[in-house]
Amino acid sequence: MDVLSDVIAVMRTGRPRSAHVRWHAPWGQEFASVPGSAGFQVILQGSCWLLTPDAEPVPLGVGDVVFLPHGSGHTLADSPKTLVTAPACGPDDPRLSEPYASDSVDRTGDGGPVTVVLCGTYQLDPSRTHPLLRDLPDRIHLPAHPDRHPELRSAVELLAAELEHPGLGTDAAVPALLDTLLLYILRIWFNEQPARGNTTGWAAALNDPPVTAALHAIHRAPAAPWTVAKLAAEAGLSRAPFARRFATLIGQPPLSYLTWWRMTTAARLLRASDAPLKSVATQVGYASEFAFANAFKRTHGTAPGTFRRRS
Repeated sequence: MDVLSDVIAVMRTGRPRSAHVRWHAPWGQEFASVPGSAGFQVILQGSCWLLTPDAEPVPLGVGDVVFLPHGSGHTLADSPKTLVTAPACGPDDPRLSEPYASDSVDRTGDGGPVTVVLCGTYQLDPSRTHPLLRDLPDRIHLPAHPDRHPELRSAVELLAAELEHPGLGTDAAVPALLDTLLLYILRIWFNEQPARGNTTGWAAALNDPPVTAALHAIHRAPAAPWTVAKLAAEAGLSRAPFARRFATLIGQPPLSYLTWWRMTTAARLLRASDAPLKSVATQVGYASEFAFANAFKRTHGTAPGTFRRRS
């Protein structure tokens, strides 16, 4: 698997939620801050404003996508001057009893303009947060443009159609479409970063061919007996320049990242399967179950068996 696909597979836990919501002006809806989650808003019809405590109001129009990778609190409203009185939408909101909903809020309205929003949230495991996600800003805004991001528009249209007109297979289609939407949002954002002059961090790393080649090698075969020299060969560089380049962009040496990824992969295997510990150890590059257990405990603070039982 490539790095971004792996990150999405590892970071999410539980089932994502999504809703297709219609508002009649005047309206406003607060979305509570939920650490350990990520959310998105897509404007399907009409317009509205994104309001956050620490930034100027942002106008949103049809096709605009807003992604909040750290679960930051925010408000959507028909106008920055609208008084928001409705309860904040959060994990315990009774309106979220169903994971996928098509809801019409304020059905009667008062004749004001209509805004339709596709919103959703992903539950994340903070203990497995990939540094790629920690590098993201609190808010990613992808403005609509008729000649850009056709794949993102297609994913949005398919997801909206499933929520508005559910049918046979919707419970299987929606999670897959939510993951696809997340992948396109992240891919687009990272692809657009070089023009903004980033020189370090994951945005720069994923646009640096040598470092990306090494990362793909690690993610493709985490159990391989990697050394700095072998990873440098994958990157097409000599050992010392590669190690410096990798550490500068990623923030840690190549073998440190390798160990972290192996332990993150091991945690996923322990949660998702009943494979024997020796099998898990082998899948992440340890010939000895004892050596694997020691490495796992150093990373996660508990033995693999205990971790599995608690999970």
